[in-house]
Amino acid sequence: MITYRRALADDVALIHTLLVENATNDGGRIAGSPETLLRHGFGPQPLFRAVLAYDDQPLGLSLFFPEYSSWRGTTGVFIQDLYLRPEARGKGIGKGLLSASMAESADWQPQFLTLMVQRKNANARGFYAALGFGPRDPSDQLILEGEGLAALTA
Repeated sequence: MITYRRALADDVALIHTLLVENATNDGGRIAGSPETLLRHGFGPQPLFRAVLAYDDQPLGLSLFFPEYSSWRGTTGVFIQDLYLRPEARGKGIGKGLLSASMAESADWQPQFLTLMVQRKNANARGFYAALGFGPRDPSDQLILEGEGLAALTA
């Protein structure tokens, strides 16, 4: 039986392991550590929440945070990471993680759910489309970091 539960501070090592698996699966790596997860997710001002999926062992996670849309005039949830171990895929657990994430964010009163998916990931795109996800808007997401961010904040 699959169960879903909100992650606790004691889960940071597992969360980190799952995030590393996800990044490796996507051909990348993460710079964060269990210590940064503990500080940012379970400190005095948590910046994210996470839900874990289990049967006899951990199967996956959803890491998310609140979002505000001035255009919509309401709050939403942004799924930063949704990851299932390979043996857990195709069993409805991804949908369960999304549902559990919405339940764990009910105090934010979300009216929409946003996530990103790699253009090359046809399986994930099909999964999200089957749930009713569509493009948020015609924009591309941009990022500023490193030297450019340092110059802006200097």
